[in-house]
Amino acid sequence: MKKLIIRGDPGIRRNATIEVDGEEVVCFSIDRQGDWHGPDRVQLWCTVGTEEERETFARREYVPHFLDVESVDAEAVDVISKRGT
Repeated sequence: MKKLIIRGDPGIRRNATIEVDGEEVVCFSIDRQGDWHGPDRVQLWCTVGTEEERETFARREYVPHFLDVESVDAEAVDVISKRGT
């Protein structure tokens, strides 16, 4: 599990499946930053992980401050499904 900061909006919502750097991950949560004040492009701060990590996320069995952080442009994200079921 890691924090993924996407610069720009690729049109995804919670539970979307995306591919970043050849790794397929699920967006467990998305926080939208910069709509009113901030950078010229919106940023999506996503907590992402594999399906096997979904229960760990749901039970909050992790420390958010200790997650690795990766930052990418929206153009580098391949959207597999825009939102989960």
